[in-house]
Parts: sequence; C-alpha cells; structure tokens
Amino acid sequence: MSEQQIEQKTHRHHDDKTSLTNRLKRIEGQVRGIQKMVEEDRYCVDVLIQLSAIQAALRKVSMTMLEDHSRHCVADAVKNGNGDEAISELMDVISRFSK
Repeated sequence: MSEQQIEQKTHRHHDDKTSLTNRLKRIEGQVRGIQKMVEEDRYCVDVLIQLSAIQAALRKVSMTMLEDHSRHCVADAVKNGNGDEAISELMDVISRFSK
C-alpha cells in the first residue's frame, strides 16, 4: 500500500460505519470458529462450508464498500474535477476483485 493510500481518509455516515463494523466482527467470529474446527479436527466438508460462508460475507462487505466509494468518493472527485484519477483508481480496485 502506498503512502498516499494510507493518508487518505473517508468520512462514513455513523450508521454505515456501525453496519460495516458489525459485519466484520461477525466475520471475525466465523474465522475464529473455523480455527477451532481445524484444531478439533472437524470434518473437511464442514470446514469448507464455513469457509464458503466467510467468503460470501467478505464479498458482501466489499461490494457495500465499493458501492459507497463509487457513490460518494468517486462522485465527489468527478464533481471537483478529479474524476480521471478517481475513476482510474476505481478501475484498479475493480480489477483486483475480478482476479
């Protein structure tokens, strides 16, 4: 991650931040649950099903953030004359999701 990316901040609406934080905490709990399943030598298929659920939950968080970024950060950049850079950055992020 570049220094520029680290320095940038987003001001999320309190309800959006709470919702994202809660989703991530649930995912964290699921990951810990899978860790316990592995430690207890649980059946592989059961672990794989839980891993699939976590991947789906992470995709949901990612899409929520991607939509929020597009509707707010990118839209604001376009309005302020910085659209080319914001759209390029957005396309780079989208390409990471398509790999």
